[in-house]
Amino acid sequence: MPPTFPDALGPTLDLLNLAGIAVFAVSGALLAAEKRQTLVTFAFFAVVTGVGGGTVRDVLIGAPVFWVHHNVTLLICLVGALAVWALPRRLWHDKALLWFDAIGLAAFAAFGAAKAMAFGIAPLPAFAMGVLTGCLGGIIRDVLAGEPSILMRPELYVTAAALSAAAMVGLSLAGLPGGVAGPVAALLGFGLRGAAIWRGWSLPGYPELSAPHKPGD
Repeated sequence: MPPTFPDALGPTLDLLNLAGIAVFAVSGALLAAEKRQTLVTFAFFAVVTGVGGGTVRDVLIGAPVFWVHHNVTLLICLVGALAVWALPRRLWHDKALLWFDAIGLAAFAAFGAAKAMAFGIAPLPAFAMGVLTGCLGGIIRDVLAGEPSILMRPELYVTAAALSAAAMVGLSLAGLPGGVAGPVAALLGFGLRGAAIWRGWSLPGYPELSAPHKPGD
C-alpha cells in the first residue's frame, strides 16, 4: 500500500531513518562483542537490532517492509557489524552501547511515528507505532543475548521513545514540516535518554507490599 500522505516523508526523515538503522546495528554488534561472539553473531545481532522495530511497524500499518526491496539497509547493518569487529575493544567507551542505543531509539521513534502518519494512521496509533519502532529492536537484541529486557528495568527508555514519538505527532499536527519536526522530536527523546544515562535517572517501581501486622507483634 502506498503512503496516503507521501509528502509527510522527505529527505530529512529518510536520513533520520538511516541514522537509526546504523546506530542500532552498531549497538547490536557491541552487545555481541560484550558476549565475545563470532562475526556471524555480530552480523545477526546488527541486522535484527537495525530492522526489528521497523519491520513490525510496517506490517502493522500495511506498508511494504522497508528493507526487503533494496540492499542499502542490510549493507548498513553489515558494515556496522564489521566496524565493531575490526576496531579494537579499547576504542569503545564502556557506555558506547547505551549511547548508540539512545541515538537509535530517538531517531526510530520519531521516524516511526512520521511514517505511520504518512500511511494515514490516526495520531494515537501513530504515537504507538513510534514507540514500538524505537524500542522493539533493542528488546529483541537483549532477549536473544540473554540480557534482562529493558522493559523490566526502571531506567528511562520507553519513556524517551514516547517523548520522541509524542513530539513528532504533536509537531506534525501543529503544522510543522517533517524535515523540522523529525530532528526536533529525535533530539528531545535523545536528550531525555542521554540525561538518564548520564545522571542515572529512573522511574519509581511499584512499592513492595508490607507484611500484614499480626496482633502481639
